[in-house]
Amino acid sequence: MMDDWSAWTGRSDTQTDRVDLGAVTRWCATLDRAIPHDGSVPVGYHWCLCLPDAPTAMLSPDGHPRRDLGTRSFLPPVTLPRRMWASSRMEFARPLRVDDRVTRQSRILSVSQKHGASGELVFVDVAHDVLADGVLAVREVQSIVYREAAAKDAPPAPPPAGAGRFDAAAWGTVRTIAPSPALLFRYSALTFNSHRIHYDLAYATSKEGYRGLVVQAPLTATLLLELARRELGDHALRTFSFRGISPAIASETLHLAMKSDGEGIELGAFAADGRRVMQARAER
Repeated sequence: MMDDWSAWTGRSDTQTDRVDLGAVTRWCATLDRAIPHDGSVPVGYHWCLCLPDAPTAMLSPDGHPRRDLGTRSFLPPVTLPRRMWASSRMEFARPLRVDDRVTRQSRILSVSQKHGASGELVFVDVAHDVLADGVLAVREVQSIVYREAAAKDAPPAPPPAGAGRFDAAAWGTVRTIAPSPALLFRYSALTFNSHRIHYDLAYATSKEGYRGLVVQAPLTATLLLELARRELGDHALRTFSFRGISPAIASETLHLAMKSDGEGIELGAFAADGRRVMQARAER
């Protein structure tokens, strides 16, 4: 039986914040990069702004803010236990700058219930307009997916690396890293993300069925944005979109790849055996 989420479609929320130099410095330190000299803020930093400020006592067992607040909740009170950031589409109108006063205007575009190979799914699409001193800086549509609990007899996800290998020759630019638990911790701290799959190994493996700590989807996207920056320079991208395909696991090899294809820029993140973790596209 399908739930009726129509009351949440069109619901809006407005938050305010300020771009703080100390926080930007910590963002750059986390990514092992220099602070921009012109006062601008790295692309992707908007994910550190206007963060949820639920008290610790109001967190769910998974670490996310509780969703059982009825009509007081901006997001619908979906009862499916596992939450993931599935995808985002972004337009960069102008760079954020240190000391900008930021307003984020959010609106729920749709709530849809589907049935997939892993069971019931609920997708929530949320539009965010990030304004700096009243001027649009970033426009994003974010898709969140809620999933059923992993079956007790299900094998850990994702599967262990197979016999295949990532084909670097198919890409113009490749960078290989192994996201450490410390990197995951720092990124969660910057984005005030207390989802336990990113820092609590026992919870990630025994409760949610993952093979290890899960690399945050926006962290993988941020690493792809950094790959583009290294090749093209700061603020070279006009649009960027990504979709998570398969979980990346902390401390395991992650290949970040980029190439031009005539119509834009294709980016991707891959496990050591070639399993695609994330697909992404950008335009200049």
